[in-house]
Amino acid sequence: MSPPGGRSASHPEPRLSSLYQAVILDHYRRPRNKRKLAEPCVEIHLTNPSCGDEISLQLRLVDDIVIEAGFTGQGCSISQASASMMTGLVTGLPFDDALRIAGRFTEMMHGDSSAAKDRSLGDLRALKGVSKFPVRIKCALLAFEALQRLLDRMPAAEIGSDTKP
Repeated sequence: MSPPGGRSASHPEPRLSSLYQAVILDHYRRPRNKRKLAEPCVEIHLTNPSCGDEISLQLRLVDDIVIEAGFTGQGCSISQASASMMTGLVTGLPFDDALRIAGRFTEMMHGDSSAAKDRSLGDLRALKGVSKFPVRIKCALLAFEALQRLLDRMPAAEIGSDTKP
Protein backbone atom coordinates (compact mmCIF):
# COMPACT_ATOMS: atom_id res chain seq x y z
CA MET A 1 0.00 0.00 0.00
CA SER A 2 1.34 3.42 -0.93
CA PRO A 3 1.49 6.25 1.60
CA PRO A 4 -0.76 9.31 1.11
CA GLY A 5 0.11 11.17 -2.07
CA GLY A 6 0.75 7.96 -4.01
CA ARG A 7 4.53 7.77 -3.42
CA SER A 8 6.12 4.60 -2.16
CA ALA A 9 8.58 4.90 0.70
CA SER A 10 11.35 3.50 -1.49
CA HIS A 11 10.96 6.27 -4.13
CA PRO A 12 10.49 9.62 -2.38
CA GLU A 13 9.92 12.50 -4.79
CA PRO A 14 12.24 11.57 -7.69
CA ARG A 15 10.81 14.38 -9.82
CA LEU A 16 11.77 16.97 -7.21
CA SER A 17 15.39 15.84 -7.42
CA SER A 18 15.27 16.13 -11.21
CA LEU A 19 13.71 19.57 -10.94
CA TYR A 20 16.50 20.72 -8.63
CA GLN A 21 19.12 19.39 -11.04
CA ALA A 22 17.43 21.25 -13.89
CA VAL A 23 17.45 24.52 -11.92
CA ILE A 24 21.16 24.15 -11.15
CA LEU A 25 22.04 23.33 -14.75
CA ASP A 26 19.94 26.23 -16.04
CA HIS A 27 21.80 28.71 -13.81
CA TYR A 28 25.12 27.15 -14.84
CA ARG A 29 24.40 27.20 -18.58
CA ARG A 30 22.61 30.57 -18.59
CA PRO A 31 24.00 32.42 -15.57
CA ARG A 32 22.24 35.53 -14.42
CA ASN A 33 24.32 38.62 -13.60
CA LYS A 34 27.55 37.08 -14.90
CA ARG A 35 29.19 40.32 -15.89
CA LYS A 36 31.56 42.89 -14.55
CA LEU A 37 29.69 45.91 -13.20
CA ALA A 38 30.55 49.25 -14.78
CA GLU A 39 30.86 51.07 -11.45
CA PRO A 40 30.90 48.72 -8.46
CA CYS A 41 31.16 50.18 -4.97
CA VAL A 42 33.03 47.10 -3.76
CA GLU A 43 34.66 44.05 -5.30
CA ILE A 44 36.35 40.92 -4.04
CA HIS A 45 38.06 37.95 -5.70
CA LEU A 46 38.06 34.54 -4.00
CA THR A 47 39.24 31.10 -5.03
CA ASN A 48 38.52 27.61 -3.79
CA PRO A 49 41.97 26.01 -3.97
CA SER A 50 40.60 22.51 -3.37
CA CYS A 51 38.87 22.44 -6.77
CA GLY A 52 39.90 25.57 -8.68
CA ASP A 53 36.63 27.51 -8.53
CA GLU A 54 37.04 31.27 -8.59
CA ILE A 55 34.72 34.23 -8.37
CA SER A 56 34.99 37.99 -8.50
CA LEU A 57 31.91 39.52 -6.92
CA GLN A 58 31.00 43.18 -7.42
CA LEU A 59 28.24 45.12 -5.69
CA ARG A 60 26.76 48.54 -6.04
CA LEU A 61 25.09 49.73 -2.85
CA VAL A 62 22.93 52.82 -2.41
CA ASP A 63 21.16 53.76 0.82
CA ASP A 64 21.82 50.33 2.36
CA ILE A 65 20.30 48.54 -0.67
CA VAL A 66 22.13 46.18 -3.03
CA ILE A 67 21.25 48.01 -6.25
CA GLU A 68 23.31 45.77 -8.51
CA ALA A 69 25.29 42.56 -8.12
CA GLY A 70 27.51 40.94 -10.71
CA PHE A 71 30.11 38.21 -10.83
CA THR A 72 32.77 36.82 -13.08
CA GLY A 73 34.77 33.66 -12.68
CA GLN A 74 34.93 30.04 -13.54
CA GLY A 75 34.41 26.72 -11.89
CA CYS A 76 32.08 23.81 -11.49
CA SER A 77 28.36 23.94 -12.11
CA ILE A 78 27.63 24.22 -8.38
CA SER A 79 29.86 27.25 -7.75
CA GLN A 80 28.70 29.11 -10.83
CA ALA A 81 25.01 28.29 -10.37
CA SER A 82 25.23 29.34 -6.73
CA ALA A 83 26.73 32.71 -7.73
CA SER A 84 24.04 33.19 -10.38
CA MET A 85 21.23 32.44 -7.93
CA MET A 86 22.76 34.54 -5.16
CA THR A 87 23.30 37.68 -7.25
CA GLY A 88 19.72 37.50 -8.51
CA LEU A 89 18.33 37.03 -5.04
CA VAL A 90 20.24 39.81 -3.25
CA THR A 91 19.75 42.48 -5.93
CA GLY A 92 17.24 44.95 -4.55
CA LEU A 93 17.57 43.74 -0.97
CA PRO A 94 18.64 45.84 1.99
CA PHE A 95 22.19 45.20 3.18
CA ASP A 96 20.99 43.36 6.33
CA ASP A 97 18.64 41.10 4.36
CA ALA A 98 21.45 40.13 1.97
CA LEU A 99 23.57 39.13 4.98
CA ARG A 100 20.65 37.18 6.45
CA ILE A 101 20.22 35.27 3.16
CA ALA A 102 23.95 34.48 3.14
CA GLY A 103 23.75 33.19 6.70
CA ARG A 104 20.64 31.15 6.03
CA PHE A 105 22.16 29.57 2.91
CA THR A 106 25.30 28.70 4.90
CA GLU A 107 23.11 27.03 7.53
CA MET A 108 21.40 25.00 4.79
CA MET A 109 24.74 23.89 3.38
CA HIS A 110 25.72 22.67 6.84
CA GLY A 111 22.61 20.50 7.07
CA ASP A 112 20.02 22.74 8.79
CA SER A 113 16.72 21.22 7.62
CA SER A 114 14.68 24.30 8.59
CA ALA A 115 16.92 26.46 6.39
CA ALA A 116 16.32 24.05 3.50
CA LYS A 117 12.59 24.83 3.79
CA ASP A 118 13.06 28.61 4.00
CA ARG A 119 11.24 30.04 0.98
CA SER A 120 13.27 33.26 1.18
CA LEU A 121 16.17 31.27 -0.34
CA GLY A 122 14.25 30.89 -3.62
CA ASP A 123 16.09 28.80 -6.23
CA LEU A 124 18.99 28.35 -3.83
CA ARG A 125 17.01 25.57 -2.17
CA ALA A 126 17.82 23.50 -5.27
CA LEU A 127 21.36 23.22 -3.86
CA LYS A 128 20.29 21.59 -0.58
CA GLY A 129 21.45 18.16 -1.78
CA VAL A 130 25.01 19.48 -1.98
CA SER A 131 25.12 19.41 1.83
CA LYS A 132 25.42 15.61 1.59
CA PHE A 133 28.77 15.97 -0.20
CA PRO A 134 31.28 17.73 2.11
CA VAL A 135 33.84 18.33 -0.65
CA ARG A 136 31.22 20.24 -2.70
CA ILE A 137 29.95 22.48 0.12
CA LYS A 138 32.86 24.90 -0.43
CA CYS A 139 31.84 25.16 -4.09
CA ALA A 140 28.30 26.18 -3.19
CA LEU A 141 29.47 28.60 -0.49
CA LEU A 142 32.17 30.44 -2.47
CA ALA A 143 29.88 33.24 -3.71
CA PHE A 144 28.34 33.58 -0.26
CA GLU A 145 31.71 33.80 1.41
CA ALA A 146 32.53 36.59 -1.04
CA LEU A 147 29.25 38.36 -0.23
CA GLN A 148 29.77 38.08 3.51
CA ARG A 149 33.36 39.33 3.31
CA LEU A 150 32.33 42.30 1.16
CA LEU A 151 29.48 43.33 3.40
CA ASP A 152 31.36 42.65 6.65
CA ARG A 153 34.23 44.90 5.63
CA MET A 154 32.03 47.80 4.52
CA PRO A 155 32.25 50.69 6.99
CA ALA A 156 28.77 51.94 7.89
CA ALA A 157 29.56 55.36 6.42
CA GLU A 158 30.23 53.84 2.99
CA ILE A 159 27.17 51.62 2.79
CA GLY A 160 24.87 54.48 1.95
CA SER A 161 27.06 56.04 -0.70
CA ASP A 162 27.19 55.37 -4.41
CA THR A 163 30.94 55.85 -4.67
CA LYS A 164 33.88 53.50 -4.56
CA PRO A 165 35.63 53.25 -1.17
